[in-house]
Amino acid sequence: MISLTYYTIDSLEIGSFQHIAPIVITSVLALALILFAKRKLDQAKQEQMFKGLGYFVSLTVLVYHINLIIKGNYNLSTDLPLFLCSFMALFIFVFTNSRKYWVFEILLFWIIAGTSQAVITPDISVGFPSFDYFRYWIAHLGLIVIIFYAIFVFKMYPTWKSMFKSFLALQVYMFVIFGINFLLDANYSYLNKKPNSASALDYLGDWPTYLLVVEVFLIPYFLIIYLPFFIAGKLNKKAI
Repeated sequence: MISLTYYTIDSLEIGSFQHIAPIVITSVLALALILFAKRKLDQAKQEQMFKGLGYFVSLTVLVYHINLIIKGNYNLSTDLPLFLCSFMALFIFVFTNSRKYWVFEILLFWIIAGTSQAVITPDISVGFPSFDYFRYWIAHLGLIVIIFYAIFVFKMYPTWKSMFKSFLALQVYMFVIFGINFLLDANYSYLNKKPNSASALDYLGDWPTYLLVVEVFLIPYFLIIYLPFFIAGKLNKKAI
């Protein structure tokens, strides 16, 4: 396999063109894609497109890690796809192929809560046009596109119980990551210390305070995510 090497312009700065451009471009493309799928495609082609999105995101993450391994600088303590968004991106093809509702329930809150932080305060060590830059945005923005495609094209909606299912599943995942961090002396999901780059965690106190604060705010945050679906459901009942 050919090693993928790029010369980087500079590192990514929050609020820079490198930061804003992929968000704007992906937002426009996602809107166009969803409208096209809803208006022009039959169900079979909608499903094919959905599967294609999943494979594209998952393969991008897989190739990125294979490339690091081939280059010989793969570090188990820092490079495994165990940060929540990376983990979801690697296995998102499972959801796009199966469209299991219980998977949607979990992923909806994980994706919106997790990627919002990652998109607003990206943690990218090297900027455009590095492979890491493209992998980062394809993984995070790709997850958002996929979950909104499921919502607007396949009309998959959460219930209030979905919040608690997603919250409990997240606790299990983080418990596993705690164990992996201990074994590898790692800091996946920033459970052992804050990221070096700026993030919302900077305002939540030192370790382990910021972990406890995040836990306290997760359910209200999930409630905010669920609120538009709750309001839409009430409006639909009134319309009927």
